[in-house]
Amino acid sequence: MIPRKRATNEAEAPRRFVAVAEIARAHGIQGEVRLKLYHEGSDLLGQRPTLKLRLPDGAERAADITSIRSANKAVLARLSGVADRDAADALRGAILLVPRDEFPPLDEGEFYACDVEGARAELGSGEVIGRVLTLASYPSCEVLVVERADGSKIEVPLLDDFVESVDADAGVVRLVTIDGLT
Repeated sequence: MIPRKRATNEAEAPRRFVAVAEIARAHGIQGEVRLKLYHEGSDLLGQRPTLKLRLPDGAERAADITSIRSANKAVLARLSGVADRDAADALRGAILLVPRDEFPPLDEGEFYACDVEGARAELGSGEVIGRVLTLASYPSCEVLVVERADGSKIEVPLLDDFVESVDADAGVVRLVTIDGLT
C-alpha cells in the first residue's frame, strides 16, 4: 500500500494514530516479537505503514517493521533497532499505532471501529442515547458499547433490528430501538 500524500499546511490537524496491535512477548533470540493483532484478519502491518510505538510507560517513538511473517497462527515481526531477545522482551506490552489515513479504503456500508468511537448514538426520533465507546466482538455478533449520560453502558448488537445506520463521517449511529437491551 502506498501512503496517501498529505497536504503540507501548518493549520492541518495532527495525524490520528490508531492502535492496531500489541507486542505480546519476545520470540526467539534474534529480536523478533510476537504480535497480538486487534483485528486478526488485517494485513495492514504487512504493508509496512508509518508506525509509532507506545511503550508501557506511555512514551511514544517512531518505529519501523523490517520483517513480518505468520508462524503457527501467530504474527511475528522484527522492528528496526531490536537485535536480541532482551531488547524484544523490553517491548512486551507496547502498542503499535498506525495513522488512520493509511488504512485501506472501505467498501460501501463498511466502517472501521475507530471511526465510530465517540459517535453519538441516537434513536430515529432524535433522542440521544449516549456515545459509542467501542465495538466489541462476540462469537454470535459484534456490538456497539454505548455509554449513557448516567454512566451506565448498553451493548447494541450490530444487527438491522437494532442499528438503522452508521454515519462515521458525521459521527452518528442511528438506532432502531434499545428495547430489551440492558
